Amino acid sequence: MKTTILHDVLNLFYPDRCIGCSKHLSYHQKLICVACAHDLPYSYYSKNNWSPIEELFYGKIPIKFATSLLIYESKSITQKLIHELKYHKNQKIGELFGELIAIDLLNNKKVPKFDYIIPVPLHVNKLRKRGYNQLSKLGQVLSKKLQIPYIENLLLKTSSTETQTKNDKVARWKNAQHSFELFNTSFLENKHVLLLDDVITTGATLESCSKELLKTKKVTLSICTIAHTINF
Repeated sequence: MKTTILHDVLNLFYPDRCIGCSKHLSYHQKLICVACAHDLPYSYYSKNNWSPIEELFYGKIPIKFATSLLIYESKSITQKLIHELKYHKNQKIGELFGELIAIDLLNNKKVPKFDYIIPVPLHVNKLRKRGYNQLSKLGQVLSKKLQIPYIENLLLKTSSTETQTKNDKVARWKNAQHSFELFNTSFLENKHVLLLDDVITTGATLESCSKELLKTKKVTLSICTIAHTINF
């Protein structure tokens, strides 16, 4: 009772606002309002027999399964949420995405069983500057829900490149080449890895990560991202 009263008092003077539309949130709402939550542009890739992400990597790298939770468009709620997560240290958004992705995967019989979740890493310089990997909270929540280990620092980023956000397609491919190294290849032998990233556009970064992971003997690889950019 005291907690509810305290929250109501704080909310009166310091009201939480929806990240999507900036309207005040009621007590039971977190991060986004009901209307914005309803308008989230879900991709539904996981429910289809063939996803655009699988098509993106077809003939390049062998992928068992690939999906994105949302569609990414400029000035959309997806962009706002991911921007808050990456650049404003709002890791509660990572937890939210972890919950939503877990629901999406657990409610789908076509989703295979994974042994490990591995995030696309940040270079140590960027990690030091930002203070965290935006995928950490997401991965931890997903790990708990799927009941499989989330492992950071096994895949390392070995070269520091500029942010990919404003780069064109050619620049993205050049930046991603030969940028990653697997710390221990034997650890993943005969395992199924779910490679996790925030946004997939050209697929250059994920392809580079995948090629490094696939150097491991008999490893199986799947991909999951928060969002997929379709108009690039």
